[in-house]
Amino acid sequence: MRTLKHISKLLMVTLLMVSCENGQKKKASSEQLTQKAVTAKDILGNKDYVAISYGGYRAKTRDIQPTIAELKEDMKILHAMGIRVLRTYNVQLPHAANLLKAIRELKNEDNDFEMYVMLGAWIDCKYAWTGQTPDHNQESEQNEGEIERAVALANQYPDIIKIIAVGNEAMVKWATSYYVQPDVILKWVNHLQQLKKDGKLDKDLWITSSDNFASWGGGDSLYHVEDLNKLIKAVDYISMHTYPMHDTHYNPVFWGTVDDGKRSSLEKIDYAMQKAKEYAISQYDSVYKYMKSLGVDKPIHIGETGWASYSNGHYGDTGSKATDEYKEALYYHSIRDWTEKNNISCFYFEAFDEIWKDARNPGGSENHFGLFTIDGKAKYALWDLVDKGVFKGLTRNGNPIVKTYKGNKDSLLIEVQLPPVKAKLVVDH
Repeated sequence: MRTLKHISKLLMVTLLMVSCENGQKKKASSEQLTQKAVTAKDILGNKDYVAISYGGYRAKTRDIQPTIAELKEDMKILHAMGIRVLRTYNVQLPHAANLLKAIRELKNEDNDFEMYVMLGAWIDCKYAWTGQTPDHNQESEQNEGEIERAVALANQYPDIIKIIAVGNEAMVKWATSYYVQPDVILKWVNHLQQLKKDGKLDKDLWITSSDNFASWGGGDSLYHVEDLNKLIKAVDYISMHTYPMHDTHYNPVFWGTVDDGKRSSLEKIDYAMQKAKEYAISQYDSVYKYMKSLGVDKPIHIGETGWASYSNGHYGDTGSKATDEYKEALYYHSIRDWTEKNNISCFYFEAFDEIWKDARNPGGSENHFGLFTIDGKAKYALWDLVDKGVFKGLTRNGNPIVKTYKGNKDSLLIEVQLPPVKAKLVVDH
C-alpha cells in the first residue's frame, strides 16, 4: 500500500508539474501571439506606442558600429521612458540588423519587453556619394539590394518590424547629393505592396516613404507631379517631416517674439516656441490638404521632427538663437502633446546625440538633436523622468542616467538666448 501511495503521489506531482509547464507554455504562446497580432494599424496613432528616431552610434564615424550590448543598453533606457516604436534609416550597415537582434534577445529575456521597428531602406540616385555628378533622373544600382535586405529582415523579424519606409528625404530637391524622382520611390513601394499580395511579406506590414512635407505636396507646386499622386495612393500612410528649427534660418516668417513691455524673457521664448509648433502644424495641414485634393483619405504621421540643443552655426547665438536645451524641451513636449491629442504618431528626432553626423564640427547642430547626450546625460526635456526614478539602475557607456547641467536650471538658463524681436507684429491678447 505504501508503495502504491508513493507512486500515486509521484504521479500527482508529475501531473501537476506538467500542468504548470503546459500553462506556462500557453501563457508564453499567448503573449507571443498577442505581440505578433499587434500591427502597424494598431500602433500608429496610438498614444500607448510612443515613437522615436534612433541611431545608436557613439563614435565620430559609423565605421565603429554599436555592439549588441550597447544597443540593448539603449533599448532598456528608451523602454523605461515609454518608447515602444523605433525608426531606423538603412540596412546597408549592420546597425539595423544588430538592433533587431538586440530587441529579440531582450524579448526572450523578458516577456514584458515590447519594442517595434519602422525599418528604413535607403534610396539614392545614380552616382550618389561617388564624387561624380549625381544623376537625379536615374536610380542607384544599390537600391535593389537595399530593398532585398529590408524584405529579408521583415520576414526574419515579423514580430518586430511593422513598417518599411522606402527612402529618407529621398525626393526633396535640397538633398542634392542623392535625391531621386518620385517614380523611383513609387516603383519600390509598388514592389513591396505586390510582395504582400503574393504572400511574400506579412499582409499587415505597412509600406511608406519618409520625406519632407514639401515632397508630399505640402509646399511648392514643383512637387505636384503625377508620380507623386500615384505614390500617395500606393503607400499605406504618409510619413512626413517638419523642421521649424531649420526654418528659423531658412524661412523665418514665424520665428521671433514680441516686446510689448508685459512679457518676461521666458514668456517671450514660450511665445516663439508656440509659433514654432503652429508652423509645424501648418506644414502637416498642407500635406493633408494636398492629399484630400486627390480624393485620398489615409493616415498622415510625422516621420521626423526635432529641435537641436546646440549650434555654433545658423541656429545658435550668432544666428537665429533657436538652439538650447530649454527651447528643445518646450518643442519636444508641445509637439508630443499635440500629436497625442490628434492621434498622430511622431517619430521624434532623436533619441541620442550622434556625433558622426558632423564629425568635423563638434558644435554643428546635427550632432545635438538627441534627448540624451552621448554619455547618457538626460537633457532638460527629460529631467522630470530622472526625478521620478525612471532610469534608476540604467547606464549608457557605464554612466548612470543623470541630468545635464547637474540639474541646475539656473545654469541652463544662463545659456538661453532670446529670439529676435518681430517688427510690425500684432500683439496677441
